[in-house]
Amino acid sequence: MIDSLRKRLEEVRLALLALHKTLVDSERVTYEKTVGAIQSPNHFLRLLTDDPWFAWLQPFSQLIVSFDEAMDDKEPLTAPAVEALVKRARLLLTPSESGEGFARHYFDAVQRDPDVVIAHGELMKVLRGGQPTK
Repeated sequence: MIDSLRKRLEEVRLALLALHKTLVDSERVTYEKTVGAIQSPNHFLRLLTDDPWFAWLQPFSQLIVSFDEAMDDKEPLTAPAVEALVKRARLLLTPSESGEGFARHYFDAVQRDPDVVIAHGELMKVLRGGQPTK
C-alpha cells in the first residue's frame, strides 16, 4: 500500500511540476511584454523569488515543497496524509474570476494561455486518479 501511496504522490507531484513550469513560462512572457526583457537566468531567478509580479506563484511553489517533504519524510506515507496533500492541491488550483490572490491570478493565466489550460487539465485528470496524457 505504501508503494501505491508513493506512486500517487509522485504522479500528482509530476503534474504539479509541469503546471508550475507552464505558469512560470507564461508569466515570464507576460512580464517581458509588459516590463521588458529579462537579462539573464540569474535575473529571472531574482525576479521569481523577489519581484511582486511573480509573488502570486509562491503558494504553488510551497505546495510542491510540501509534496517533496512528504516523499522524503522518514515516516511512512499514510492514505490520509496523501489525500490531505491532494485536497490542498485541488483547493489551491481552483481558478476564480471573483477571487483574490492566487485564485484570481491563476484564473487570468488560464484565460490568457492555452498551455496553462492544457497543463491544468492534465493535473485535474491526475488529481481525479487518472493517468496523465503523454
